[in-house]
Amino acid sequence: MRELLKEYPVVIEFPVAWGEMDVLGHVNNVVYFRYFESARVAYFRAIRYSTLQKETGLGPILGATGCRFRIPLTYPDTVWIGATVPEVGEDRFVMRYCVVSADHRKVAAEGEGLIVSYDYRQNRRAVLPEAVRERIATLQLSGGGSEAGGAPCWGRCPRAPPPADREPRATDEPNGSTRNIEPARAEATPFHLYE
Repeated sequence: MRELLKEYPVVIEFPVAWGEMDVLGHVNNVVYFRYFESARVAYFRAIRYSTLQKETGLGPILGATGCRFRIPLTYPDTVWIGATVPEVGEDRFVMRYCVVSADHRKVAAEGEGLIVSYDYRQNRRAVLPEAVRERIATLQLSGGGSEAGGAPCWGRCPRAPPPADREPRATDEPNGSTRNIEPARAEATPFHLYE
């Protein structure tokens, strides 16, 4: 699965929750946008965007987003969500996302977001600060946060190392049978972008 996310310098992991499924028995489409949001915020943390925002009032705002659904996700499963920035403009950058299912060992969804530099003090679009450009370039070139040793930063970026290979565990199915899946990691800790 790491091969599917090798182009993504920031990767986070979440267990699929039972409550994320809808009446059709698969994860509801809005949940994928939450996954994207979590990966986006992890990327912002990896480049220390909130530090700059506190100092200057310039921060990110989501201008547009979209998703291409590949396979349906269901509970129980674990997903890895990658974020990368392939394009940087004068006042914006494009962030791409990839959601990978541990159960299926396939890409479940791909998405894209347009992130605009915004002056929260003057309530208007602003030129993307040079410090943000440099931090994005450094993260993209290193393949992860500097503390991650150049590897994609998994979990709580940039400090968390990639998940170690693990033994599968048996999980009870609703019909009484069992199947083997990788265990979920509960490393996603809530935080606020503007801390």
